[in-house]
Amino acid sequence: MNRIWHLPKPGSYKSKLFKLTGPIFIENLLIMLLGVVDTFMLSNYADSSVAVVGVANQLLMMVFLLFNVTTTGTTVLCSLYFGAKDNKSFIQVMGVSILFNASIGLLISGCLYFWGENMLQMMNIRPELMQDATVYMRTVGGFAFFQAISQTISAVLRAANKPNYAMQVTLIINILNVFGNYSLIFGHFGMPSLGVQGAALSTTICRGVAMSLLFVVLFSRLVKRLPLDYFKPFPFGKLKAALKIGIPAASEQISYDASQVMIVYFINMLGTEALAARAYVVNIVIVTYLFSLSLAQSSSICAGNLIGMGKKRATYLLTMYALKRSLIVTGCASMFILIFSRTILSQFTQNETIITLGIGALMVDFILEQGRAVVLLFILTLRSAGDVLFPVIIGLFSMWFFAVGCGYLFGIVFGWGLAGMWVGFALDECSRGTLLYFRWKSKKWMLRNLIRPIVKID
Repeated sequence: MNRIWHLPKPGSYKSKLFKLTGPIFIENLLIMLLGVVDTFMLSNYADSSVAVVGVANQLLMMVFLLFNVTTTGTTVLCSLYFGAKDNKSFIQVMGVSILFNASIGLLISGCLYFWGENMLQMMNIRPELMQDATVYMRTVGGFAFFQAISQTISAVLRAANKPNYAMQVTLIINILNVFGNYSLIFGHFGMPSLGVQGAALSTTICRGVAMSLLFVVLFSRLVKRLPLDYFKPFPFGKLKAALKIGIPAASEQISYDASQVMIVYFINMLGTEALAARAYVVNIVIVTYLFSLSLAQSSSICAGNLIGMGKKRATYLLTMYALKRSLIVTGCASMFILIFSRTILSQFTQNETIITLGIGALMVDFILEQGRAVVLLFILTLRSAGDVLFPVIIGLFSMWFFAVGCGYLFGIVFGWGLAGMWVGFALDECSRGTLLYFRWKSKKWMLRNLIRPIVKID
């Protein structure tokens, strides 16, 4: 067990930051590519299949947010206990989190299998698509617990500074998914041509394989044994602590998704070309967003380790260092996209109206991405420090007042169109980023203690 608790010295966390960021970025990118590959391969089968999977996955992703209630708290607590070298508490959090998410996952799996069709009917899906949609929902949703457990184990591995293993598993699953889709959607290698059902089977099998591989990694590379006496009596306090962090974080994410649905409704009022331009812009800036997210995730893990070691001053300095690097990379990437915006958009469409709308949105997005990089970094690091409610409160206000309210004002009322909607987004991210920055600078988070550090390097 000793080798898992090997931690770099506080001064070496700058290099550790980017060693974590690389694998996390690749894992996030590969997870995103899973959906892209499914959509691309189904588009070569039938357009209706893409529509079916799109609607079903929209519902599934919203349901899967429930798993984040535990995994968010798991990441924070495990990174803290890993830094504190508190072996017992680390294993307790890991155990109760896996058990809790597995139980919730099984419950949700049952609901999606038996009542998935009713959920699809609420989405007013067309009758001719209902059969395929139901099959997909029952197959993928019926095994949702695979995803619940995998997310939890991945969170534990990241917190223990081992994101490369989760990245490697995700890479294997991407390759298997391409092979599975090719075989089961189109009927190659002696398999039947199953279309949507084939895509569902491939996705489910791959998630089952991912869960199994992650378990193997967990118990061969991190935790050699699981002492049962650690769970007698059952550590309900550890579960309560994880939920205390996870529930506010999940409510913020649910509110954000709801605000995005409202914004898409407003953009729909601008017309089909505006909707298409929005979709293209979102896909173009995704790599910039993924880098900001990955650096923020690695920063929060390092912050948790350092706080667990009782090194809050080092945590402060490392996060400010990460902020500067994040803004530099995000700024360069956004500038590149802006300079070549017409060329990039032309790869998606030849419609000049859509290209013009997209360029207008990307001009504003240059500013938006800087704000978003700040928001992601400080939301996650403040969460690691135990300052959970402040980001949630200002987030709920900002996303509905600026992103939704001002987006409607500038985009619809003032007639600025899609660029006006993006101004609302930018105001949201930049205002939140400013408030979170000053919250971090105030050092009020240093007064909070999610755990009691048991080792001190000073």
